[in-house]
Amino acid sequence: MVEAVQDAGVIVTGAGGGIGAALARRFAAAGARVVVNDLDAAKAKAVADEIGGIAVPGDASTIVADARDALGGTVDVYCANAGVGSGGTEAAGEEVWALAWDVNVMAHVRAAHELLPAWLERGSGRFVSTVSAAGLLTMIGAAPYAVTKHGAYAFAEWLSLTYRHRGLKVHAICPQGVRTDMLAATGSAGDLVLQPTAIEPEAVADALFAGIGEDRFLILPHPEVADYYQVRAAEPDRWLANMNHIQQKWEAGR
Repeated sequence: MVEAVQDAGVIVTGAGGGIGAALARRFAAAGARVVVNDLDAAKAKAVADEIGGIAVPGDASTIVADARDALGGTVDVYCANAGVGSGGTEAAGEEVWALAWDVNVMAHVRAAHELLPAWLERGSGRFVSTVSAAGLLTMIGAAPYAVTKHGAYAFAEWLSLTYRHRGLKVHAICPQGVRTDMLAATGSAGDLVLQPTAIEPEAVADALFAGIGEDRFLILPHPEVADYYQVRAAEPDRWLANMNHIQQKWEAGR
């Protein structure tokens, strides 16, 4: 599997910490040339310096061309990892919904638009989308996050079914709780649903690399998510009732 990324040109967005930093470190350890992107320039530089990578800070939607130039003109792997964990209900402000759509979905669309022409021409490319189990299931107390992560998953799925015969490999990473700043920001909802089974970011990177080795689309760092997903599909009313019980428990504890 290491051969798949040896000397590959890799971009990881949102890589100043958390899952993104773990992915950047893992790709670099496997011999890839890694661009570390983050809105926080200092964090991007710190991770890049640590792994011998290249820092390209800025909005993930706008850095593909600069990152490609930094890699000598060729991108082999793009990790669409940057995201926002917007909480709230349907009453969340328009600006909250707009930011969630822009970062969690449209940044992926824009990157694919920029990268696909070259990938399809040469017949190879790898798009890695950090989605979240919320994209397969949902998340209490976080409508903008849950809805847009469903969108991120749907886009990754669409890319895979549309272009796999033309050499595009797509991976959708769908963990539950991961011990990052984003998890800490989820508050009591995260404490109830995510913290009990939370894993380290490095475990997510391990799961991705196992998935690359097996050429799997769906990457589940928490294997139990597969069971939840099956129940959601086969028995939606049962699944919704169970989720509503969790919602009620959360409301009672606030």
